[in-house]
Amino acid sequence: MIAIAVTFTGVIAPTPPVRAQGLLDALFNRPAQRQREYIARERARQEAEAEAAVRAPKPVARVSGPTYRTYKPDSLVKVDFSKLADPVITGAIGDMMLSPLGIDPFAEGRPVLAELSLRALPEAAKAVVDYYSQNPAYIWVAGTAMTERARAVMAVLDDADAVGLSARDYKVEAPAEAFDITRGTERQKQLMAFEMKLSVAVANYILDATRGRVDPNRISGYHDFKRKSPDLADRIEALAKSADPAEALLAHNPQGTHFEALKAELKRLQALDDGERITIAEDLLLKPGQSSPELANVVAAIVLKGSDALKVDNALLLASYAGKPDYDDEIVTLVKGFQKEAGLKPDGVVGPATRQALVGITNSDKIEKVRLAMERSRWLPGVLASRRVFINQPAYTATYYSGGKADLSMRVVVGTKSNQTYFFDDQIELVEFNPYWGVPQSIIINEMLPKLRADPSYLDRLGYEVTLAGSAVSSSAINWNAVGKGSGIGVRQPPSGDNALGELKILFPNSHAIYMHDTPSKSLFDRDTRALSHGCIRLKDPRAMAAKVLGTSVDDIGAHIGGGQNKQVNLPQSIPVHVAYFTAWPDDAGVVTYYADVYGRDTYLRRAIDATQDARAS
Repeated sequence: MIAIAVTFTGVIAPTPPVRAQGLLDALFNRPAQRQREYIARERARQEAEAEAAVRAPKPVARVSGPTYRTYKPDSLVKVDFSKLADPVITGAIGDMMLSPLGIDPFAEGRPVLAELSLRALPEAAKAVVDYYSQNPAYIWVAGTAMTERARAVMAVLDDADAVGLSARDYKVEAPAEAFDITRGTERQKQLMAFEMKLSVAVANYILDATRGRVDPNRISGYHDFKRKSPDLADRIEALAKSADPAEALLAHNPQGTHFEALKAELKRLQALDDGERITIAEDLLLKPGQSSPELANVVAAIVLKGSDALKVDNALLLASYAGKPDYDDEIVTLVKGFQKEAGLKPDGVVGPATRQALVGITNSDKIEKVRLAMERSRWLPGVLASRRVFINQPAYTATYYSGGKADLSMRVVVGTKSNQTYFFDDQIELVEFNPYWGVPQSIIINEMLPKLRADPSYLDRLGYEVTLAGSAVSSSAINWNAVGKGSGIGVRQPPSGDNALGELKILFPNSHAIYMHDTPSKSLFDRDTRALSHGCIRLKDPRAMAAKVLGTSVDDIGAHIGGGQNKQVNLPQSIPVHVAYFTAWPDDAGVVTYYADVYGRDTYLRRAIDATQDARAS
């Protein structure tokens, strides 16, 4: 059977075999004129089908963010003591506890290691063997008993919960103080087993205290941290030589006033009970003039949580209120007063933020948030730089620190739940004035593409610049129906009063294309909940932040902007920036504030910690 193909604008459209046979029939069984007409119609039809195939919209595969995963914890491994068990010494020397003159006590105990079965984190298991291979001597044992240094270190391990860890992960039983001197071999086993168990526990503690029990990158791609890898063998040696090994062990936890404040808050909360709490429906959205049976709970919560001054100012209302559901002017005034005290916008609307302030959280909830904050603190540098920028997404704030103290703090807008801002560390390198906005691929594909398929000149009219494989092209010249992920299309918005980045952006180059910037949408900063961007951090006062990081004045920043030209100014010295996520965090005075879990990340971290504890217990 013969198939005829017609080429049209570079697209080859094979002619179906059945239609080919029909064409042959027409050629051989019809008069010449009818044959020509038939061929012309077939060609026209095939060309139309080919053109339709070329112009058919390519299905839009949305660009989506990372996903949250089922956490897979580190597995414990068996410590391989075969490298330490001296093959020359094949057994104990008699039943006497005291070794013959000149016999090394550690060497005498080596054969016990062949019988010892311990499990540890992989890095800890290797470090213990590496250390004792180079330093074959007891750290925690002297003579026939454990040392006071060992007792001090065990006290730190037993108090691990106070620093947000779990003491049961490092539990080591002390050897009995009383023993039968005639059973020297048994005592050797006890002491060697204790020595190794304590060193393994210490190594595990150092790892957990330094980097956290959880690898955040396994929770979701929204976390981006290089996991810390301390030299454990070196740190065990440092403990062995330290004048105060307990203090040296504690020092592996994060250092700084922020962590000390979290420790103090945890201790304070654990001494309290949950107290009284008013329940308000989670989906409540109550506006002035409306009616709701939940209003009685709102008023009761204000009575419980409002200041004495607020209650005095509204004493007559509170004394006469009988639970009516009508949200009238008097109660609106009461609610606005409470909102103002809580640092919320006093608009009288009882929405999620006001409800959260009214309901509050229990002490057990706060304890959970503090412990999670302590875990997250371990992902940051152990000592935070005295000059830094700290962005806390749940607090919707960006703070500039100088000399270790907050020097400037402002409201920010962060990513929506579907366009979450990542959690990572970086270095601020430059400030760009009158910036171009390079539109992210997620916005091009997810938001612009549907409009461009209906109106290819859409970007031309808005003044955007379009590139294809690096070359400038007109928006209307592109077949947007054929565009999808990986098409090589670039879009950017030139500097202007309408530019999405406003007057400036502060860059810390990263793979997530996240930075701080200005915005023309100033009204968003008046909202209490500000998870509204595509992932970048919008600053309420970008000129002030730019002046701080560049070490100059706001007037100088204004001069750069006033020039109207796009330009970049490098920082004299890069500054650490922490794009962080803490639902509990202290201020400079050590007062811990609690925030709503805007992205639901507390739940995933809690699950990861639970999975880790279950794996270790098993």
